[in-house]
Amino acid sequence: MPSRQINLARLAHFVTVADAGSMTLAATELHLTQQAISTSIRQLERELGVALFDRVGRRLELTPAGIALRAGATTLLSAARSLAGAAADAARETPRPYVVAHTPAITSDEVFLLLAPIREALPGLPIEVHQTYPKILHAGLLDTTFDLGLRRGVVPPTDLAGAVVSYDPLNIAVVVEHPLAARNAVAMSDLASHPLTVWAPPGSSFYTDYLLSVCRRAGFEPSVHVNHIQGTTPATAVIGTDTFAFVTQETGITLGGRVAIVAISDAPLAPVQALWLPHTHAQPLEALLRGTVERRPAPLSHQN
Repeated sequence: MPSRQINLARLAHFVTVADAGSMTLAATELHLTQQAISTSIRQLERELGVALFDRVGRRLELTPAGIALRAGATTLLSAARSLAGAAADAARETPRPYVVAHTPAITSDEVFLLLAPIREALPGLPIEVHQTYPKILHAGLLDTTFDLGLRRGVVPPTDLAGAVVSYDPLNIAVVVEHPLAARNAVAMSDLASHPLTVWAPPGSSFYTDYLLSVCRRAGFEPSVHVNHIQGTTPATAVIGTDTFAFVTQETGITLGGRVAIVAISDAPLAPVQALWLPHTHAQPLEALLRGTVERRPAPLSHQN
């Protein structure tokens, strides 16, 4: 009767073979002999009592059992790395920095405010904050480069855990020459005749699709312009254009007098989602979730 126990080293070998589609390529990547990799895979199959690969020509393809194992392998290996790191951190005299990554849709000021529960609960904990793009944030959480991710979203990826920790009211950014720039506030209906700048094409980003849904709920389909300068403050997206952009920055004149941030009188709320490795525990994350004050706007149904 198979023990159904998984050896993590063999599981890591399996993942490399599954992704490479070849024992030879996996052995080269891992700096091991092909025989060592082949033996490791056979032992894993024996432990689990299932075949993991079929040979199709020169390529190895996953069996249904192999597909199921590959689907959960990354999360399990990441959680094991995180657990080993937590054990090592517990023995340190000084705490390791808690590393937080955020996407450009959330400003560094907003991140600082969001992390207040962690600073209050763990005042001696060093915190590092990095801005990065969604794909890099996702990969960095899985390889334990980052401890916590923050993005605009509501549905976590299947291999990460998540929770919405904040909702921020949307304002608009326009250049100071724009006809809406002098307003104290605008209604959503006032935006219908003006093009909207977004940071990713429709269908490729939760945040883009969410912003389009905000317009549709207000009764109009916006003309969309995609900003090709990534990673700068969101308000910079409108410079040199006649567009508006949804932002969460405070109202007022910014960027050396070039851009006006104007309030929306019936402001929609944009979600901030925290992401982390499932099956892991950390005091900073627990402090963040305890300190979260939930607001309940209209339900959202997309993913970043």
